[in-house]
Amino acid sequence: MASSETHYTLPRAEFDKPVKILIVVAPYYKDIADELIAGAIAEIEAAGGFHEIVEVPGALEVPTAIGIAERMSNFDGYVALGCVIRGETTHYETVCNDSSRGLTLLGLQGLCIGNGILTVENHEQARVRAESAGQNKGGGAAAAALHLVALARRWGGARKGVGFVPAQDEYQIAGASKGKHSA
Repeated sequence: MASSETHYTLPRAEFDKPVKILIVVAPYYKDIADELIAGAIAEIEAAGGFHEIVEVPGALEVPTAIGIAERMSNFDGYVALGCVIRGETTHYETVCNDSSRGLTLLGLQGLCIGNGILTVENHEQARVRAESAGQNKGGGAAAAALHLVALARRWGGARKGVGFVPAQDEYQIAGASKGKHSA
């Protein structure tokens, strides 16, 4: 069983100036989400960081919320939290794969994201993984985000512009669609 295995954990990331992290949580299973959040907050605060929390309806909306936050706010990193428990239909695979794919694509664009969306067979597996005194997957996701922020700071300043950039005004939209270029 995974809970009895030992594994290496990186030392906590350290920062010269505080880190601002957005925790995006899908609280469909509220008891699990609350445990994940507790672990994430403890890790962020232990690293001297600050956090905000937003809730979204489900795991599929987590990447979208992170993408919006990146374009419209000033967070250093993100923690994605939630839980998907296998049901009787293939919806489980869709939610697991698409939420993970969305987060991965954002990460490949340079966002610092820790993925703490649990994908499990039953509620007991989720509980064991979520407990902050146990496997603490919320804390692990926060630690991952913090390590990525530390790497980003080490290698250079933050770069905005992830995702599409909307046109500045209606003239540019109309001009672009008619092949006109403004000087």
